Parts: sequence; C-alpha cells; structure tokens
Amino acid sequence: MSTRSSTTTRTPEDEAAGPGTPAGASGTSGDSSDPGTSGAPGDPGDRTGPLRTSPLRTDRLRTTPFSLLDRSRTRQGHPEAEALRDTVALAQHAEALGYHRFWVSEHHSVPGVAGSAPTVLAAAVAAATSRIRVGTGGVMLPNHRPLVVAEQFGVLASLFPGRVDMGLGRSVGFTDGIRRALGTDKEAADSFAAQLSELTAYFTDGPRPHPQVHARPAEGLHVPAFVLATGAGADIAARAGLALVIGDLRGREAMREAIDRYRTAFEPSPLWPRPYVIVSGTVAVAETREQARDLLLPEAWSMAYSRTHGVFPPLEPAESISAREPSMPPKQHDLYTSALTGHIHGTEADVATQLDTLLTETAADEFLVTTSTYDRAGLLESYERLARVVGMAGAELPERAEIPGRAS
Repeated sequence: MSTRSSTTTRTPEDEAAGPGTPAGASGTSGDSSDPGTSGAPGDPGDRTGPLRTSPLRTDRLRTTPFSLLDRSRTRQGHPEAEALRDTVALAQHAEALGYHRFWVSEHHSVPGVAGSAPTVLAAAVAAATSRIRVGTGGVMLPNHRPLVVAEQFGVLASLFPGRVDMGLGRSVGFTDGIRRALGTDKEAADSFAAQLSELTAYFTDGPRPHPQVHARPAEGLHVPAFVLATGAGADIAARAGLALVIGDLRGREAMREAIDRYRTAFEPSPLWPRPYVIVSGTVAVAETREQARDLLLPEAWSMAYSRTHGVFPPLEPAESISAREPSMPPKQHDLYTSALTGHIHGTEADVATQLDTLLTETAADEFLVTTSTYDRAGLLESYERLARVVGMAGAELPERAEIPGRAS
C-alpha cells in the first residue's frame, strides 16, 4: 500500500515552498504581505466546525484537503455566458464552505463547455473571492508557448499573491480542425516534457532554450505547478519534480500503479521538494442513492453522445435522459452505462465510506472533485453535503448563497 508524508501543521503550499518555510508563509518570493491561506477556511489546517465529531468522518477524511474543479459546462436551454457566471458564483460558495482550491479548465470549440480561456476565468474567480486558492485544471501546454503561459501566471500571482496554482495538461484539440486553428497537431503532446521544463525555468531562472529571455513578472515568484496525468503524465511529473493530479476512478488499479511509479521516481525540484498526489474524480452526494445517481446522468449521457457523434453537447436534465434510456442504440447504451460506473456517489454515509477507502488505497494528499451536472441546485447541495462529510469549517452555513440558474 502507498504511503505519504504527514502534513498536519503545514499546508501543501508550505511544503512546495520548501522545508524551511514557516507554516502558512508560502506565497510569492520576497512578499511579506502575502495573504496566503493560513487560518482561512480554504486552508487544510483549518478543519474545525460543528460536525467535527461526526461518526461518518475518519481522521483521513478530516485531514485531507478537498478542492473543486468546475468545467463551466453549458446546459440545454441556457446561454453559454451563464455557465461562466455560474462558475464564479460556485467558487464564492466553495470558499464559504471551506474547500481548499477552485480550478477551471481549458476546452476549445466544444459546445458543452464555455471555459476556453482558463487564466482569464481564473482571474475572474480570484477577483470574486478572497481566500480560496485559484488555478487551472489545466492549461493545455501544447496549445501555448511556455513564455506566454509563464507571463500569464506571473501576472495572476502578482495580483493574487499566495493564492495561484498552475495546473498543466498535455491534451491537444478534440478534432483536426481545432488543432489546426490552434496551430498545433496530435504530435505536439510528445513535446510536453520539454515545454514543461522551459515553463518552470522561467520562474526559477533555470536552464532554458532562450536564456536571454525573461518572463516578467513571473521570474522569482513561487507558483505551485501540477501535472494532469494522462498516459505518461505521471512519469513526466516525477521527472520534473512537480505535483501530480490523477483521475479516472474506473481504473483504480492502473491509477494506483501510476501513483506508485510517480512516488518512486520523483526527483525533488525548486517547486516541490517531495511527491504530492491529488486524486480527482466525480463525487455526487444526495439525500438518497437514487438522487445521487440522477446527478451523474447528464454527464454520462453527454460523454456517450460524444463518443458516437463526435460532438460533446450541452448537459440535459436527468429526467430527459432517463426517459431516453430504453430507446438508446446498443452501442450508445453501453457507453452510457460505462460512463456511469466508478464514481463516488450516494448518501453522506455511502460517500464517507467510499472516500475513506479510496484515500486509504491511494494515500492521496488531496482530493479534487470534478462533478458536472445539469441541476445546479443539486450540484450545490452535493458540495454542501460533501463539506459536511469531511468536516469543513463552513459546512453549516446559516444561509445558502444564490447561484444563477438555481431552482428555488
């Protein structure tokens, strides 16, 4: 079984800043005014709350930071701009509940996703919040020049010191047309390791292809970097000495093997002195198991549709999908059924047990929740229930914040 180092008094960002950094002092280099995350509900060290002694909660659940990734999924019958506003409003509520990070994603020319400019959206999220860490999950490096990415994150980290994360992926566009429009191709992913090395060197003034070029204002700033693992991503993260974000809970054994390889091969770097693993996946919590399963239906249907039509559509209501189930073509039904498997869902007690098992098996340092669904009210309730399961400081909010599109 995998093991990990204990970080009960230091945040993950303190660990990334180096073993000599005082707890809660991580942030931009030389900036003593950094607001950081220490003592805020987004800090994994602040796990107090009225439900701390709940019988559902194990020590592992109580001490593991939980974070959110929102893909700004579009919904049938709703304008795309609403999805972006929903993301910003959800980040505000996540901060109030006590989640540690809030990340946004990058997708291009996808009808079902409005989030195409992650650093721009991350800036909007950071401006609308005050404590929660904000980042990308992630910027797809093959679509960009490393210098430009370094400059963008340098600007973000300068405006929001001690709060910015740089999540990086190696995926390329969904179709040949999108890849051509982005000025890239399928083979661009093969250069990810080299791009990653160049990008991180702009922050540390390390070796890079153009030593006379400096990324302003990134150079000298401390921005934690994370690699989103797809394919060989875990091995690349280990060699680069960066934190690992890994998902696909349907393939638990392969995921555990990748995590073990990463920890074994990890080479300390100026950005991360030790391995750091974030396991990501869908979590749906509701009053009943049936209600929790309903939250999974829209994304499962969208995934199955994309595999058979080549287009990733906006999310549809769960009831529409349920009514369609009996008439789905066999191939599409198989894909739909497969897309419903492997997720963590159910009542609060169910989810507590499933999460504790997963965290024990993987020894994950953190969990990143990536749930997407049509029902914004149900999604918000799910995040509130999850916050209660793991004992976040804001789990018992006196009043729910209004989110655009939320049913009354």
